[in-house]
Amino acid sequence: MSHSPRISQAVIRRLPRYYRYLSALQQMGIGRISSGDLSKRMGVAASQVRQDFSHFGTMGLQGYGYEVPLLLQEIRTILGLTEAKQVIIIGAGSLGQALAKYPNFERDGFQIVAIFDANPTLSGQTVGQYSIRSINELQDFITNHHVDIAALTVPTVFAREVCNNLVSFGVKGIWNFASVELDVPDDVALENIYLIDSLITLGYHLDIKKLNAEKQRQKEAKKHNPQK
Repeated sequence: MSHSPRISQAVIRRLPRYYRYLSALQQMGIGRISSGDLSKRMGVAASQVRQDFSHFGTMGLQGYGYEVPLLLQEIRTILGLTEAKQVIIIGAGSLGQALAKYPNFERDGFQIVAIFDANPTLSGQTVGQYSIRSINELQDFITNHHVDIAALTVPTVFAREVCNNLVSFGVKGIWNFASVELDVPDDVALENIYLIDSLITLGYHLDIKKLNAEKQRQKEAKKHNPQK
């Protein structure tokens, strides 16, 4: 595992996107790509691509570009994707079940090993290949199994309590889908996923595009009917 301190957090935040695009290229059988072609696919400046890749010592050859497999391997190493990580899901509602059924986690080195819920009527029900466990089994499971990450898909009102329990049980990675700010110790990694924030942002951009389209329509109408 290689997490170089030379690489800024801004670059680290972009690496998963590079990884996604490069993985798609590899699946299409594309063995190399230039910074210009990759920038067009991703909608970023070619200079940004070259600068980001240079941070971890990967340089493209002029007229040849970058070797896709080598770039992928380097990014996998930096992001720690060469070592499998064990993931549990807390909350077997619609979102938790969707995560449990998502097929690509294991391909990228994340293995779902269990799913838990506080609702006793769900205990023993099957979600994909997993049998839902009672939340009362959580501490024993973490004690007896290696768990790297807990995905938190519980109602907001329970999120802090569950998070605190996970930390006390020794879980060092929290993937939080609850719409609440969580406090964790410095030695615990926390990633918040606020789905509603993304949806609100999308709604904003949708309204702006509608407004711009209406302005353009009015402009065209005046051009063809100048006396109106």
